[in-house]
Formats: sequence, C-alpha cells, structure tokens
Amino acid sequence: MARDWLLEEMVREALGDTPELTEKAMFGGLCWLLDGHLLCAASLKGMMFRLGKGEDGWALAHPEIVTVTMGERAMPGWVRVSSDASRENDALRRKLVTKAIAFVHTLPPK
Repeated sequence: MARDWLLEEMVREALGDTPELTEKAMFGGLCWLLDGHLLCAASLKGMMFRLGKGEDGWALAHPEIVTVTMGERAMPGWVRVSSDASRENDALRRKLVTKAIAFVHTLPPK
C-alpha cells in the first residue's frame, strides 16, 4: 500500500521533539514508537492512536473516529481517525497525539 507522505509530515509536526521516539514502516504506513511501545500510525486509511482502555470515550464521540479493529477483533483503547479528519482537523490531531503520549508514558519502557 502506498504511504500518505503528507499525513506523515503532519503527525511528525504534531509529535515535535518528543524524546525516545522512533519511526517504523508497518501496517501499510508509518508508525511511531515511544520507549518501544506503539504510539500512533499514519497511512492512506488515516491515523491510528493508542489512548488506552477506558481513555478513548471522548475520542469515540467524534463522528470520524472509531475503535481500531484487527480482522474482526476490536482493539479497545486504540482509535482510527478517518483520512479526511486526519488531514483537516489540526486541533483534533494534536489532542490525539498529546493524549497518546500521556498514555504511553504510563507504560514501562521496553
């Protein structure tokens, strides 16, 4: 699958100079890992963020955000943002990045 280079740059900008951040091509796009934990991803499907179980309700209230599914299995705590909302809503993108970083910082480094 072709990557969405523009969306990747938008995510990089939102991530800023977050320490201990690495990038890895996965899931048909680009993923960012923080302290070895998957934090978020960008692809032609939009963006995916790890918010943590029970911490995603506010995001799921947005009409263009859904729970991530892998096959038929729902992944609570992970959300996918539509491609349009990913590109057009800078404030939402930044809030999701901030919340994902806050959650992943609660996990022990790998």
